[in-house]
Amino acid sequence: MTRQVFIGCAGWSVASGRPEFGEGASVLERYATRFTAVEINSSFYRPHRPATYAKWAASVPDGFRFSVKVPKAITHTAKLRDVQTPLEQFVEQVSHLGEKLGPLLVQLPPSLCFDAALAGESFAHLRSLTPAPIVCEPRHATWFAPEADALLNTHQVAQVAADPAIVPQAARPGGWPGVTYYRWHGSPRRYYSAYTEEALQGLGEQIQALNGHVWVIFDNTAGGEAVGNGLSLLDELRP
Repeated sequence: MTRQVFIGCAGWSVASGRPEFGEGASVLERYATRFTAVEINSSFYRPHRPATYAKWAASVPDGFRFSVKVPKAITHTAKLRDVQTPLEQFVEQVSHLGEKLGPLLVQLPPSLCFDAALAGESFAHLRSLTPAPIVCEPRHATWFAPEADALLNTHQVAQVAADPAIVPQAARPGGWPGVTYYRWHGSPRRYYSAYTEEALQGLGEQIQALNGHVWVIFDNTAGGEAVGNGLSLLDELRP
């Protein structure tokens, strides 16, 4: 299986006013002159109209992909309980990204322990609604046990490789191996700290050993460091 790598940031507003990007009629168009992917985080806070998703898809090149964060109403408020209808509404909205739709990101709250019955029901329903890749970022230690890993694999859900990691297993990809999704938030200061060249070289080496679709999203956007880290990783992986 060949490797296809998608690198980007958590949101495209990071491209605003930055000289590293090319020309474009919108910030998203400018962002897409350098990066091959973006993670939509605004969907976590509020729904977007289907026409908005379609407009975004039309603004980027053919090879560009969007990952989309599942709403907090599903993950944090309802905590995956009785979420069939909101999941259906969300999947219908994001389907208007068309072929440019990438993974759906299910980020769980730190308070949510692993519950096999609850997780199984929610992920089975989400999996039935869409062929899009599904990735999950658990943030409670109980999710990093063999039972949880097996459940994710059963429902074709990849476990995000996160940094900083709450337990050592959280730093490594897990669950379904059909897609790999690195989500680097900034370390030591989450959302602010830049990653060193040494860290990026190490990540590049990990990626070179993988096959299939590999995503890397830099979430250290608060101080603007995501742009430099993402572009450096692109250079690191360039033949």
